[in-house]
Amino acid sequence: MNRLYPIGIQSFEEVRKGGYMYVDKTTLVYELANTGKYYFLSRPRRFGKSLLVSTLEAYFQGRKDLFAGLAMERLEQKWAVHQVFHLDLNAQKYESPQDLEGILNDALSKWEKLYGHEASETSLSLRFRGVVERAAEKTGRKVVILVDEYDKPLLQAIGNDALQTDYRNTLKAFYGVLKSCDRYIRFALLTGVTKFSKVSVFSDLNNLRDVSMTRDFESVCGISEKELRTDFQEDVQALADVGKMTLEDAFLKLKEWYDGYHFVANGTDIYNPFSLLNTFASCEFGNYWFETGTPTFLVELLKKSHYDLRRLTDEVAMADSLTGIDSVPDNPVPYLYQSGYLTIKGYNKEFQVYELGFPNKEVAEGFTKFLLPSYAHLSSGNSAFELMSFVKDVREGNVDSFMRRLQSFFADTPYELARDLELHYQNVLFIVFKLMGFYTQVEYHTSQGRVDLVLKTDRYIYVMEFKLDGTVEEALRQIEEKDYTRPFASDSRRLVKVGVNFSNAVRGIENWKFVTD
Repeated sequence: MNRLYPIGIQSFEEVRKGGYMYVDKTTLVYELANTGKYYFLSRPRRFGKSLLVSTLEAYFQGRKDLFAGLAMERLEQKWAVHQVFHLDLNAQKYESPQDLEGILNDALSKWEKLYGHEASETSLSLRFRGVVERAAEKTGRKVVILVDEYDKPLLQAIGNDALQTDYRNTLKAFYGVLKSCDRYIRFALLTGVTKFSKVSVFSDLNNLRDVSMTRDFESVCGISEKELRTDFQEDVQALADVGKMTLEDAFLKLKEWYDGYHFVANGTDIYNPFSLLNTFASCEFGNYWFETGTPTFLVELLKKSHYDLRRLTDEVAMADSLTGIDSVPDNPVPYLYQSGYLTIKGYNKEFQVYELGFPNKEVAEGFTKFLLPSYAHLSSGNSAFELMSFVKDVREGNVDSFMRRLQSFFADTPYELARDLELHYQNVLFIVFKLMGFYTQVEYHTSQGRVDLVLKTDRYIYVMEFKLDGTVEEALRQIEEKDYTRPFASDSRRLVKVGVNFSNAVRGIENWKFVTD
């Protein structure tokens, strides 16, 4: 099967003319264009936002030929042509105020060649307002404004308050045109990863509709289960054939790896389109989305806010904190959600909070691996080698070997963590044993001051008790007194009890002792 997948292609025209696979989203595009005027949509990176913007651009340009055979061909009868001002802020690296001013100036200069420029228009916002007004007057139709990745400059300036303030001031005036030129505008959409509420387009433009968490448009980007089974049946079969799986097993593995995104409570399961298409193109499962990059500022924010990583699998958040990130700037949860590392898993009606967690295996494994070198000391500097060696020792029953490796993970604990060592211990243990869970069975239970851990391999069951400033004898005695091994009494695998003591004095694991039954 020689199907073409639009991996990295963001032009609707290129997708359609090039014969690339396209999941028909034009019913939702039509509803978006004809049921409102001003919109904002947040989605994680590589989720199809740019293709959506390009599709809207083609629609408002009256490109009927590009919609042949799609739902839009039946829905739209008039095909009115509008001037579309399409601004893509994703194509620039923003390191100084001049970088943002440069890309805005470049776009305005091109538009001014079409619609002129007045000498009194001395600022970027005045120039933008001028071209919008003259375009509407010259064409006799209201204009369309599409801004893709509106927040790219602001995201790149996180951690640099002066630069971010400069970007805010520039964009506040520029996006303010959406309100001052209302009578000249037919439609406007801004897309991005997150929502900076202090930028005027959100604080002042009170008729902007944020559809990021609305049920009507939850599947406007990404691929739903229904679309996967309807549009990609042959692709999944080819994947199954290569992997020597049944068709249904291939569907289940795709769900485990790439499904699980939810943008409303009890909503449709959404697959990551970038990973899905890459999997079909290569006929191989992989961490395609995650490997395109994770912002380093996110890890720094987790550490700066003293975030307990165990909450990643059981986080909760109020709705308003998920729709904007600058109301509580040191809270990493909105960043984690809007960037796609956490997603909605449920909704607690009593407390009116969303329950969050990793969406799928790709994100859970990829993000945890990414965290390992940021929290743990790796003597080899190679996360993959360290993890592989740890797993190998666990599988072979080499307790002293894997405990020495675990001990090394706590070496050189940064001084700034000395005041919160217990949280640091918990975070490193969470990362290590979360990663172990992808290769062995792990049961990880925590309570104040201790960690209970069960590791299961084909040959061994490890029951581990961790103490803080205690003794390994106390840890082993607790395993016996609490009868932690009772559930495995009839199991044929070899049982290993491990007592571990952490010491604040040495900032890590002081010693351990194990007993084999």
